[in-house]
Amino acid sequence: MGIEIERKFLVVGDAWRDAVSRSEAMVQGYLAGPPGARCSVRVRIAGERAWLNIKSATPGVKRDEYEYEIPLADARRQLDTLAADVIEKRRHYVEVDGHCFEVDEFGGDNAGLVVAELELDSVDAAYPHPSWLGNEVSDLVRYYNVNLAAYPYARWSAGERNADDAV
Repeated sequence: MGIEIERKFLVVGDAWRDAVSRSEAMVQGYLAGPPGARCSVRVRIAGERAWLNIKSATPGVKRDEYEYEIPLADARRQLDTLAADVIEKRRHYVEVDGHCFEVDEFGGDNAGLVVAELELDSVDAAYPHPSWLGNEVSDLVRYYNVNLAAYPYARWSAGERNADDAV
């Protein structure tokens, strides 16, 4: 069984940019998922590679996840013909004290949102807290990509945008 243990944080400022080792554009679309579903199914293209991903729809740091590489042409066709909601983002890989943070700068209707994700070996694993790492939003489902696709950041109220800064 595939298990993902991932923490998600808001990003504060631009200090992380100095430590970026590489970046890549991504587009991902959802083929199935909430509301009411027990999982989301997405297709993602990053560069010249593509994946089909199935992730449990339960909130939290630890979730079931299965990911399979698929032909790029299949992924493009799925995005064009099957995906109702699509997300665009640029992912930056930032190494800090032996840990790789994935910093996602969202585009399109999610422009302005910058989130850092960190995969860990266990729920209680220690990890660095660089100065640019803001509040943790791992349990806030509105930050899950499947929800950002359906209810993008551009539609959030000022209260929704600022509520998590004080967490």
